[in-house]
Amino acid sequence: MFDVFRNAWKITDLRKKILYTLFIVLIFRFGASIFVPFLDSAQIASVLGMNSNDGNLFSYWDQMTGGSLSNGTLFAMSITPYINASIIVQLLTVAIKPLERLAKEGDEGRKKLNKINKFVALGLAIFQAIAFYITLRNGNVVKYTNGFDGVLAAITIVVCFVAGASLIIWLGDQISEKGIGNGISIILFAGIVSRIPDDIYGLFMTIQTEGLKNAILVPIILIIYVAMIAFVVLMTNAERRIPVQYAKRVVGRKMYGGQSAYIPIKVAMSGVMPIIFAMSIMSLPSTILYFFHIDGTGTSFWDGVVRLFSTSSWLYAILYFVLIIGFNYFYVAIQFNPIQIANDLKKNNGAIPGYRPGQPTVDFIQNSLSKITLIGAIFLGFVAIFPIIFQNVTGIRGLSLGGTTILIIVGVAIETMRTLESQMMMRHHKGFLE
Repeated sequence: MFDVFRNAWKITDLRKKILYTLFIVLIFRFGASIFVPFLDSAQIASVLGMNSNDGNLFSYWDQMTGGSLSNGTLFAMSITPYINASIIVQLLTVAIKPLERLAKEGDEGRKKLNKINKFVALGLAIFQAIAFYITLRNGNVVKYTNGFDGVLAAITIVVCFVAGASLIIWLGDQISEKGIGNGISIILFAGIVSRIPDDIYGLFMTIQTEGLKNAILVPIILIIYVAMIAFVVLMTNAERRIPVQYAKRVVGRKMYGGQSAYIPIKVAMSGVMPIIFAMSIMSLPSTILYFFHIDGTGTSFWDGVVRLFSTSSWLYAILYFVLIIGFNYFYVAIQFNPIQIANDLKKNNGAIPGYRPGQPTVDFIQNSLSKITLIGAIFLGFVAIFPIIFQNVTGIRGLSLGGTTILIIVGVAIETMRTLESQMMMRHHKGFLE
């Protein structure tokens, strides 16, 4: 990876793109330090329950925003409205025929879907900003709540949150157009990575709490995380290659076809999406009960429900794992269509060796896809629940660098390196005159 970056830095055009990307990231981090007016930023984390281990939705959002939510800054919502809008549009693409046709129209269709995605993201940003303001007002975090001052404070806070989310989407588009890699992914990556120094510092500070026990566990944790990153890289690049043989055909005096190729089926085809779906659902009970001031510290029935759905519960880990497997199958089913692939092979005179075109080919691809999907689902589930199991076994809390963040960091890093490699290959490709 470092060799790719060093070689790219030697090329003037790529160096400008890299510097431009870093400049946009710097603007993003600067905006993440601008506090929204009329808010008591020091009390937001405690009011939203982020200092506990109940695993509510606010803790998840704060993790994805790089700590901006708990500090009440301009980018408090970060790109969560855009991510949620992307998920909604992807699901609607399967159910609504006009959107499905747009998805099949190539670049023009994707541009139109991207515009729809942005409008949906704006609507979600307004809704989330209003809901977030109401939550903060009920928690006595807003300094002015009555009269004209209260109305002005409400409008200012909501507008700041919506403007911050819209600005982040615009910054992401600028990176995609003039920088390196996918802009939204880069910004998400930057937000998560910005918390790593604080997490490492907090991890080493635990040594002072219990002495020898944590002094032994902390180095083991660092080694485990390095091993997990290597494992995620291995599984992210892993794929099942289905061989394809194209028939020969003669057109005039020339012979076409006869080549051998393969259909790549990635083990982690769905990426981090199943984990995001599962985490959102698992955090809903604690988040909903939080609005009724039930935090799991009492002895009532609903307090017991909060404790069952906290990240320290074994039931939470089991349900989390099962949901990840289910959502992985669902997401792969809407992204990969064996019938369409079999039809495309038949139209191009291609066939899988040993299987006739048509239904036998569909069955073979479906069986192969089911096996790979199961392996990928178990991989995602293991990566997601391992930090939970480790925290319950060792008793060390505050390991925010979990499965979701590791998958995002590794995925964005690999995608960016591939983009740099393709850019360098395009510039160093020898033409037919050389």
